[in-house]
Amino acid sequence: MDGRQKRVSVLMFPWLAHGHISPFLELSKQLTKRNFYIYFCSTPVNLDSIKPKISNQFSNSIQFVELHLPSFPELPPHYHTTNGLPPHLIETLKKAFDMSSHDFANILKTLKPDLLIYDFVQPWASKLALSLDIPAIHFLCSSAIMVSSMYHFVKKPSLR
Repeated sequence: MDGRQKRVSVLMFPWLAHGHISPFLELSKQLTKRNFYIYFCSTPVNLDSIKPKISNQFSNSIQFVELHLPSFPELPPHYHTTNGLPPHLIETLKKAFDMSSHDFANILKTLKPDLLIYDFVQPWASKLALSLDIPAIHFLCSSAIMVSSMYHFVKKPSLR
């Protein structure tokens, strides 16, 4: 054995909101310090906004991967993020995001990461990964009170 370790590759896949992207990016930076190689997948508009936040220290360990959402007349590419998205288009964004699962499957097949770390908004991501024998971890970047409240509302919807 030559003493070199194989780098573990991780595909990070946050929801399209900066409140989700930022924790995923910070986790990515911490993982690179432990010799992980990171693929960071999001829409081009989101990736363009976070590229300046990657210093030279991380530029060789984090690779950005574009996920292209399907086109809708009311959802041009600059709205493929929650940043500046009119509230009435959030469901359209979610629909487009869900419709991109086929493209995401192709990304998984091409990159063949050792691990997928995904967000709660796209449970289909873990199913796709597992179908390719790629382990998947759900990274919940919400606060404990938010998770508790959502769980309570799901279990007891009459108490809303």
